[in-house]
Amino acid sequence: MKKHISYSELKTWDECAYKHKLVYLDEIKKFLGNEHTAFGTAVHEVCEKSVLGEIKLDRKSLNECFDNKFLEEIKFLTESNVELNKDLLKDMRGQARDLLHHIVPELKNHFGQYEIIAAEEQLYEPIENSEKFYKGFIDLVLKTKDGRYHIIDWKTCSWGWDNRRKNERITTYQLAFYKNFYGQKHNIDASDIDTHFALLKRTAKSNKVEIFKVTTGNKKVENSLKLLNKAVYNIENSKFIKNRLSCTAKFGCEFYNTKHCSR
Repeated sequence: MKKHISYSELKTWDECAYKHKLVYLDEIKKFLGNEHTAFGTAVHEVCEKSVLGEIKLDRKSLNECFDNKFLEEIKFLTESNVELNKDLLKDMRGQARDLLHHIVPELKNHFGQYEIIAAEEQLYEPIENSEKFYKGFIDLVLKTKDGRYHIIDWKTCSWGWDNRRKNERITTYQLAFYKNFYGQKHNIDASDIDTHFALLKRTAKSNKVEIFKVTTGNKKVENSLKLLNKAVYNIENSKFIKNRLSCTAKFGCEFYNTKHCSR
């Protein structure tokens, strides 16, 4: 059994514990990616290199960085026999050109003067009362002139998020985990850490980069850790209960009414 759990695993477990078993333990129908993950990975690459000063901020340099990573991801998916929409890929390449040059200026506009503390920092922290570790990667950590730390998670999306999505319990728990375990790793008081999502909007005509603060106070951190501990306990004790409510919710479950999960 794996010695760690990630946010994406927990999110799947929260949706359906039995689906978590099929995906992460039985490794049935492993998701390799699609057009949207390729786009997101390439944009994240540009974000990391641009904030660290590893590439110039002119459009040509930003576009070249995106293209190199985007083509690398497409090559991997193609060689893995993942069917891709060529028209969508072409659109995405053009949409990236309207987005990338807004990222660093919006950081400066939103936070003012800041110091880059970390980019793509790995977390591998022990979970209380468990032998498992929490594994994750923080996209960006800034420190502003008032001494506060700011954890930022890049989220590529189409046009943006509505208020329901911005306040969704499991979505905001990702930042609560980052806040807790980053503070634990570096011995920083949680009260000195703020958390933010940065929406990188692929199709929006304006406000291409939207940075907003997510409140992750003591109660939210406490509740997120309760969910994490509950998931770890059930996984370690092989308790995988099917959540029938999630079978056909949203876009449905790929295992619903198959040999892996009959009705």
